[in-house]
Amino acid sequence: MRALLVVNPAATTTSARTRDVLIRALASEMKLEAVTTQYRGHARDLGRRAAESDDIELVVALGGDGTVNEVANGLLHAGPAPGLPRLAVVPGGSTNVFARALGLPNDAVEATGAILDALRDGRERAVGLGLASGTPDTEDEAVPPRWFTFCAGFGFVGGVVGRVEQARERGKRSTHALYLRQVVRQFLGDPHRAGGTLTLGRPGEEPVTGLVTAMVCNTAPWTYLGNRPVYGVPGASFDTALDVLGLTRLSLPSATRYATQLLAATPEKGLHGKHAVTLHDLTDFTLHSKVPLPLQMDGDHLGLRTSVTFTGVRRALRVIV
Repeated sequence: MRALLVVNPAATTTSARTRDVLIRALASEMKLEAVTTQYRGHARDLGRRAAESDDIELVVALGGDGTVNEVANGLLHAGPAPGLPRLAVVPGGSTNVFARALGLPNDAVEATGAILDALRDGRERAVGLGLASGTPDTEDEAVPPRWFTFCAGFGFVGGVVGRVEQARERGKRSTHALYLRQVVRQFLGDPHRAGGTLTLGRPGEEPVTGLVTAMVCNTAPWTYLGNRPVYGVPGASFDTALDVLGLTRLSLPSATRYATQLLAATPEKGLHGKHAVTLHDLTDFTLHSKVPLPLQMDGDHLGLRTSVTFTGVRRALRVIV
């Protein structure tokens, strides 16, 4: 088997020595080409190269969720198709939602061992992914489509991710404490949390109006706090289309209640209440905003948008598990 290993040298939980050990372990089982990313978007370019090659059968992403997102977008640059290389993920980031949601260990060495075992046993899984694109006849219609593996957030959630990225650009480490601080700052500084500007529209259904924020989930858990899984929409799955959690109010009492519910959520019960809207297994829908709001996908802040069209694509990519 010929494989391409995409290595993010800035992965927060792996050292250069650990990466060398992992490369040797993988190279002992396959014909491996290892490439270290040099710029933002490089992993996407490498994934596209693999998709267009005639002999690469596997792409291994060694990094965090951002690296995985880029590789997936490269592999799917022309859409899902038979014969695309399979994807394997070695977690190297601070949270690694996609890898952990697949059931892989959160340790890079253990995950590499699990991947090698899966390859020997022929274990793989076809997972559904989400696709976000600019909405026709809006000012965002020219925005190119982008795939996401586990979650997108529009409004308040997107603003939190934007603040985290700004903090990291100032030299802060990506930690759970950093995310929690930015949640508080976004709450205090968000001018729209008292009156939602978002509307969710879907074919043949009444629109859902007045949303402050919307989380579009492709799997559960939604994220992790350390070893604790956080279930926003427990019904979300790689085997279905997309789930949505929308909030119509974010006052201090409601925000406190939602935070408590998130910490106590289980695979059977997530956020609930009169200001929480949950929708399951949506294939096509659009989120419109009266004002530009921040958008994030897989933890990557993508700037301000006024309208985004989402599509849930089942069995989009084959993943080694």
